[in-house]
Amino acid sequence: MSAQSLFSGHCSNLITPLYTKLQNPLSSSSYSLSYPCFIRSKHQVSFKLQYFPASERFMSVRRLTCSNSVEKVSNIVSEKEGSKSWVKRRKLAVFVSGGGSNFRSINQACIAGSINGDVVVLVTNKHACGGAQYARDKGIPVILFPKRKDELNGLSSDDLVKVLREFEVDFILLAGYLKLVPPELIRAYPRFIFNIHPSLLPAFGGEGYYGMKVHKAVIASGARYSGATIHFVDEQYDTGRILAQKAVPVLAIDTAEELAARVLREEHKLYVEVTAALCEDRIVWREDGVPLIRSKENPEEYY
Repeated sequence: MSAQSLFSGHCSNLITPLYTKLQNPLSSSSYSLSYPCFIRSKHQVSFKLQYFPASERFMSVRRLTCSNSVEKVSNIVSEKEGSKSWVKRRKLAVFVSGGGSNFRSINQACIAGSINGDVVVLVTNKHACGGAQYARDKGIPVILFPKRKDELNGLSSDDLVKVLREFEVDFILLAGYLKLVPPELIRAYPRFIFNIHPSLLPAFGGEGYYGMKVHKAVIASGARYSGATIHFVDEQYDTGRILAQKAVPVLAIDTAEELAARVLREEHKLYVEVTAALCEDRIVWREDGVPLIRSKENPEEYY
């Protein structure tokens, strides 16, 4: 099986939503939606494969870069071999349903410079949740999804895709978002959507396994280890390809709350590390379809 790229076949440029807090320049063509009008401009793009050296453990690792065929701009600007590559700052959308502690960790890391990206929009199914309030306090636009009968401002799946395109979102990060991601979004952002789960998948995952329910099930099973998993998102709960994991011990006297706190500390670290790798274009695909992260310190090492 040949390796596959993290990147899809389409990029958008100069797409800016008409929110009062945003002051970005606008393009000329427009279209209407069922909520405030957005103005957009797009260019077609072309792709080329680039091969990179890998350790002897991997027969072939490759990635796909995206370059604009109208303006000579690319996401990756590589210099001479052995030197550092410059990668433009990525735009992140984070989805939450609760307090959003992972969202806060990611946003703080972006501000501190540990992540070469910025959270440009927050999506939530609960407009009054702690994560949404934190976003508003930080000046990050908040979008309500999915649309509900008692909420006039919620978006449909198709409208959500359009809005994320307007924000020029590169990656979507689910951080305690309890709704199933709609297929329209999966198709629009293939291999660009990630989720963090509080167990070592595939154990203790799937529909109904979330929050404290996961930790209670781990303790009841007698498992000696649990942890956090970051995986690609597909159309099912917790079944996408695993990208990174971090294990923690389950102690004999643990309560579900104690185990949850131990796992959450590792979640915060792991999600920041993986998001930094995403924004630095360090995700590659082994020839058998397994995603790997290239070490920042040693480009010949993968984990």
